[in-house]
Amino acid sequence: MSSRDARILRVALRVRQVVAALLSLWIGWAPMAAGAYGQTPLGAAQGQGEPRIRVDVSLVLLEATVKDKAGRVMGNLKQEEFVLDEDGVPQQVAHFSRDQLPLAVALVVDLSGSIKPFLRPLRYATSTALKALKPEDEVALFTFTSDVEQRARLTRDKREVSDQIEFFTAGGGTNINRAVYDAARYLRDAAPAARRVIVLVSDNVPTVNDGLSPKEVADAALEADAAVYGLKVPGDNPLVARMAAGSRGLVNVSKLTAETGGEIFEVEKEGSLFLAFQALIERLKTRYTIGFYSTRPAADGSLRKLNLRLQPSFGAKGKDYVVLSKSGYYATRARPASR
Repeated sequence: MSSRDARILRVALRVRQVVAALLSLWIGWAPMAAGAYGQTPLGAAQGQGEPRIRVDVSLVLLEATVKDKAGRVMGNLKQEEFVLDEDGVPQQVAHFSRDQLPLAVALVVDLSGSIKPFLRPLRYATSTALKALKPEDEVALFTFTSDVEQRARLTRDKREVSDQIEFFTAGGGTNINRAVYDAARYLRDAAPAARRVIVLVSDNVPTVNDGLSPKEVADAALEADAAVYGLKVPGDNPLVARMAAGSRGLVNVSKLTAETGGEIFEVEKEGSLFLAFQALIERLKTRYTIGFYSTRPAADGSLRKLNLRLQPSFGAKGKDYVVLSKSGYYATRARPASR
């Protein structure tokens, strides 16, 4: 996709959100409006020869990383080499790019006592890694222990985010359920026209649940179209805490990242927090962005299952290559931007 096409797509996405908001207001004022969302006919006398305005707001975007069986990223794929199904029905890829659209990143930092040794290097790693993002990319900052706090709203000033980390103190429980849920809801409302990503910095051992189920957390991420990436630090947790992390009421971070199309980068495997964060940001910049117009544009609130794969000439998905992408999306009405 050329830079000109990317600008056009960004404008189209923003127009989509504005149109959706206006439609919602209009429908509340004029109950006679009818038709499927994405092809909404406006007019007082439908089916009687009156003019109709058709508004196309059914564009669906998904992001993907493709790796070969050796784990290497396949970075030179073309649009025609992808195959996409929605609920088993083939879809035509209409938009294709890499790192063209702006990113909205929610950095969600665990401040429980188990990751206290990593707070000092985290500021340097964050400051350096975020510089690799595009100037128009935005970052928000959340922290959590038993409770969740939003420290910074979406901003292009990456230094504003990294500077705050210097003053963090650690201690308390680990409420990953609520932290990811709140970040997803925020991105859904505040960044409707961006590629949305949640970066969870944690040991991935949740110890607190204030009532949110893992399904509610996963649904919030899918509804927000937000991929969850993990920056996993080795925490100092007793065996009982690690065993409790697998209970039904607490989020399984590995499962959540897989469902939303993200990945986990482990500090121990990468060599340092800085290297792990750098690798994560580079991965965000090399994902494919794929857009299609659903053949079922009505916003009925249903979960649509997606299956993205390569042409048969590449072999079998899961055996000869792996596609990291969200497993589905909720066909819900777009929400107006709010910050």
